Amino acid sequence: MAVLVDKNTRVICQGITGKQGTFFTEQALSGGTQMVGGVRPGKGGKKHLGLPVFDSMDEAVSRTGADASVIFVPRAQAATAIHEAIDAGIGLIVCVTERIPVLDMVGVKRALENSSSRLIGPNSPGIITPGECCIGIMPQEIFQRGKIGILSRTGTLTYEAVAQTTAHDLGQSTCIGVGADPVHGLSFADCLELFMRDPETEGVVLIGEIGGSEEEDAADYVRTSKPAKPIVAYVAGRFAPPGRRMGHAGAIVQHGTGAADEKLEVLASCGIHIADSPINIGSTMAKALSR
Repeated sequence: MAVLVDKNTRVICQGITGKQGTFFTEQALSGGTQMVGGVRPGKGGKKHLGLPVFDSMDEAVSRTGADASVIFVPRAQAATAIHEAIDAGIGLIVCVTERIPVLDMVGVKRALENSSSRLIGPNSPGIITPGECCIGIMPQEIFQRGKIGILSRTGTLTYEAVAQTTAHDLGQSTCIGVGADPVHGLSFADCLELFMRDPETEGVVLIGEIGGSEEEDAADYVRTSKPAKPIVAYVAGRFAPPGRRMGHAGAIVQHGTGAADEKLEVLASCGIHIADSPINIGSTMAKALSR
């Protein structure tokens, strides 16, 4: 079992002929992901990396049977690419593009509500089920198939959590980068629910950061559903000054909300195990599982 993606997932790359689309499609192919084609308007009918290129998502889906897409499109056109994937009936859309205008993403969220599509991102490193499917920019060679689900708003700390769970011989079932822009698709709470239903996942690592209410919403989900599987959380940005954006578009403490210490307090209050440092994520999870 896996969450959202597995060896049967068929993936289309939107923006396949660009530099990033080319590089990460090659990486996905080398790891065994079923990349079945790409989309680049005006280049339909050609081949790129041995894959067919289509002018539109509708054509790509009808010709390949794709059920997932990854978007490597500049931010000015990225929301349009997401809408095209939704309209084509794609089940899972992964958007790597960062800092898409908020108003554009509000329109995307409205379109998602009336569709069967799920969106990961924007500003996401993607999703991976090790050894089966990688959609996005995650370095496949560092992952080890195992029993820990990983959720994160930050790519770099995702890889630290992977290293920590591998070092403790726990491995990863599926890893999801939910995205670090202020308005994005699947939330921590959405993904926690998926992991709680997955029999392969025995515990979940949640990597948060300052800004927004993503972590507080996850705590509300845990408080309400009382999941049986242990959850370990780390929140980055404890010493970030208020009012200053720290790297990611959504990583900012403002109007007295979004501070790391407040998030940690809320997460701990509902029984989530707190790692006080990134280097203790693996050991904290190992202890939580042993209980």
